[in-house]
Amino acid sequence: MTKETLRQHYKSLRASLDTEAVADQSLAIANQVLQLPIWEYTNYHVFLPIENKVEVDTSYLLSVLQGKDKSVILSKSNFDTHTMQHILLQENTRIAISKFGIPEPQQGVEILAPSIDVVFVPLLAFDKKGHRVGYGKGFYDRFLKQCAPEARFVGLSFFAPENKIPSASHDIALNYCVTPKNTYTF
Repeated sequence: MTKETLRQHYKSLRASLDTEAVADQSLAIANQVLQLPIWEYTNYHVFLPIENKVEVDTSYLLSVLQGKDKSVILSKSNFDTHTMQHILLQENTRIAISKFGIPEPQQGVEILAPSIDVVFVPLLAFDKKGHRVGYGKGFYDRFLKQCAPEARFVGLSFFAPENKIPSASHDIALNYCVTPKNTYTF
């Protein structure tokens, strides 16, 4: 399967999930994340779900991170340069929906990518080697390349892995991927 075929297939699968299924599976994913060996770190980057894309609801994961007194970092996308700015989530951080439908911090303390320890990565599909398919704009590949070599990348998915998906030399593989029922280590 090509990446574009996989994108279409998983967009269709996600569209079939109702609100209750998304909530239940997102909670199960957050509970699975608790079992990962990633809790000695400080700075955790979390994506906020795009509602019309039926993504994993990371509000449960945010609660876990805040309960463990971790620093949470959110991104703000620049579609002109296809880059992201990373903002520390604080009590006064104002979140707004961008013109692309992405919930983003409006301003705040910028955290540089090399200071981020763990990145929770949105994806459409992943395979048994940790390769992933996203929306195809390359935002996360560029971001993950900027992170320190010891940073941990954790995909979050409603679905089990594919056997193999196409990957290129510039693609950055995950260290883990968490589904509602399993955790995969690469």
